[in-house]
Amino acid sequence: MVGSTGSPRVDAESDFLRARRHQVLSALAGRIRGDKDDVVQSMSFDEVVEALGRRAEHYVGTKVIPLDRIVGSVDKVRDFDRRFRPTSARSRQRWERLARASRKGEEIPPIDVYQVGDYYFVRDGHHRVSVARGMGVDRIEARVTAIETFLKPVGIDARKDLERKYWRRLMLERVPFTGEARAAVAVDDPWDYGVIAETVEAWGARQMHAEKAYMDKPTMAARWYAEEFKPVVDMIEEAGLRGPNERPAAAYLRVACERYRLIREHEWNAEVVEASRASKPRKR
Repeated sequence: MVGSTGSPRVDAESDFLRARRHQVLSALAGRIRGDKDDVVQSMSFDEVVEALGRRAEHYVGTKVIPLDRIVGSVDKVRDFDRRFRPTSARSRQRWERLARASRKGEEIPPIDVYQVGDYYFVRDGHHRVSVARGMGVDRIEARVTAIETFLKPVGIDARKDLERKYWRRLMLERVPFTGEARAAVAVDDPWDYGVIAETVEAWGARQMHAEKAYMDKPTMAARWYAEEFKPVVDMIEEAGLRGPNERPAAAYLRVACERYRLIREHEWNAEVVEASRASKPRKR
């Protein structure tokens, strides 16, 4: 815990001013780096759950959780930054009142949070979190409700990560890849997930027309990966057409688009791959 002068009132005032100063400096540093609000502002629980897809929830109980894993809020995103420092002086009196109570050793009730993977989002108790962090405490008691999501809640440290997760979720709802295929179709550009979904659905439609038989979504996803994606990616690898650090799915989409642009057909052979050679990404 931070130092004490022996006066809870004076110390609480200093605690608040220090927290505000650090928040202002952090926001300024973020703007200088070009981060803007993306990794400085508190994360929105609703945005995270919308991106990952909400499946279920269950009450875990009361436990002690690490303060540095509390990254966002249900309804006060603008009032605190990512480290729960106050973004204005609007709630100064309430903040300092809690700080005084904490310094006097008064009992502070548990906060209420949603847990999404290793991340926590505050439902009630924002000021208690802010005061605890401002005073150098590293853990806090919380009533925890766990949220189960469609996608794994990992790699969501910035809003750009949420956009990519959102489009990946939509793609997997349309094309339910599993296992090896699910991992292989990862891309960096969020928009590519929509292209993948359309590509698989178009392939499935052509196959059903040719075979005169219905194909459900799981079957379509599995067959497209085994009969289309994997053989083509192998051809791309053999031809040396995958760029440095280029994901296999991105290479597939690039060459497939080039193929159709050049010859307006959906067949694959060595000549098609060779004709697509000019589209190989250059080294940076």
